[in-house]
Amino acid sequence: GGGDLQEMRARPLTEKKVDMHGFCNPSDFQRSPYLSARGNIANIFRGSTEEGYKAYHADKYDEDKNPNGIINFGTSENKLCFDLMSKRLTQADMNLMEPPLLQYPDWKGHMFLREEVARFLTYYCKAPAPLKAENVIVLNGCGSLFSALATVLCDPGEAVLIATPFYGGITQSVFLYGNVKLVYAYLDSKITGTSTRPFQLTVEKLEKALQDARAEGVTVRALILLNPQNPLGDIYSLSELRDYLEFAKRHELHVIVDEIYMLSVFDESATFHSVLGMDRLPDPQRTHVMWGISKDFAVSGIRFGTLYTENQDVANAVASLCYFHGVCGPVQHKVAQLLRDRDWINQVYLRANHARLKAAHTYVTDELKTLGVPFLNRNAGFFVWIDFRKYLRTGTFEEEMLLWRRFLDNKVLLSCGKAFECSEPGWFRIIFADKTHRLQLGMQRIRKVLEEREQEILAEEKEQPCQSDQDGKADSTDEVIFVSRHQEPTCASSSNLGDLIGLLQQQMRSSDWLQKNTAEQFA
Repeated sequence: GGGDLQEMRARPLTEKKVDMHGFCNPSDFQRSPYLSARGNIANIFRGSTEEGYKAYHADKYDEDKNPNGIINFGTSENKLCFDLMSKRLTQADMNLMEPPLLQYPDWKGHMFLREEVARFLTYYCKAPAPLKAENVIVLNGCGSLFSALATVLCDPGEAVLIATPFYGGITQSVFLYGNVKLVYAYLDSKITGTSTRPFQLTVEKLEKALQDARAEGVTVRALILLNPQNPLGDIYSLSELRDYLEFAKRHELHVIVDEIYMLSVFDESATFHSVLGMDRLPDPQRTHVMWGISKDFAVSGIRFGTLYTENQDVANAVASLCYFHGVCGPVQHKVAQLLRDRDWINQVYLRANHARLKAAHTYVTDELKTLGVPFLNRNAGFFVWIDFRKYLRTGTFEEEMLLWRRFLDNKVLLSCGKAFECSEPGWFRIIFADKTHRLQLGMQRIRKVLEEREQEILAEEKEQPCQSDQDGKADSTDEVIFVSRHQEPTCASSSNLGDLIGLLQQQMRSSDWLQKNTAEQFA
């Protein structure tokens, strides 16, 4: 309501501990007399989060028509498999047109599709028993699912718990219709306590965030888990999943598990575990699993998401909102045909897709190693979580935004950490699931910005030394290094030479080593 909007304007963002606002700064926007308070808030969200997206669509890179346009490394899309998907989606079995497909369906989705989804998830999630079509609901994308679930699980002003950094679109999805807020469990890059990797989600961090929220009078109804995680690329182990679900059960929280990247694990060394594959769910009536085809099948333009829940009250409540978020009949037929073609998926599509994702990931991470830039080296999703903190002299989110705009001015769109509510300024997400020529040109543009920024920082430090600040950044960055995997190396020979060289370069660049060890001093 109007009070919320006034509060947004009155309270500085830095003071908000338990809140859904962060990337969006209401003071930068004028209230429209043509909109309700709710409409003004929706307008604020659109204006603040889509600046880069709108700039990209106004100036898209095209190899022939617009070679100086913006290359989009910001939107999480798989652009590597158009050849495979276009061929499959235009085969004869896709082109069925019968009366039921042109008439109103069951709002949960046509039964033929829900049955196919149940079989598909049973197989790929390795469910211990066949999943049931009656527990499947179909909507036009996972954003709609987040919105519907938030609306039916929470009352206005209540909250959902989520670990940061996380895919920022969830903030809009749960808030714009349902007026549901997010409570953050902040993760950071330091490996402390029981942590074994940077940005590790632990039950202790969830407990702290939940208790802090309750101390401020916020009612938390649910927990959101992203697995594989966007933007980190983490894949949760079975024991971790069990711990998170047991935590939720203790506090009677619903758990919304988003597994949208489950088939985009592109390295054999990594194993994905679906919640639906667990032998026993701690609280099955409060566990709700989401998946869709936009990521795993490289068709983000086809809006299709599915929810699996054993709770029929939740299913029916969400189904009442499917009237607004339905999938058209012909598309439901195409998706069913796609999902039932197990041979093509396994023998053709997944093999090619994983190989292409792995090659693209290798190219981008090799470039980052050459630049001496630390990153989390994971094997799932389309993204790399990159540490650009050494290119921020003062280490603030304002400086992070300036660097983001610098990339955009140089015609490459990235996503900055603030868009994911990251607690540490200087982290960025880059999308690598793109064609080679765009990856090469985009990385050239990134390299140019970083080299210019490096020179500027050196010049600034000569004029106004800020050594303690730099030392602090080097120390914390060293803990992140080039994190290869979750497992500890089994022997010394398993170390990767490229990683060691990259680490050495990074340590030299992020400290005063080069300044102290000039050629003249050696002479």
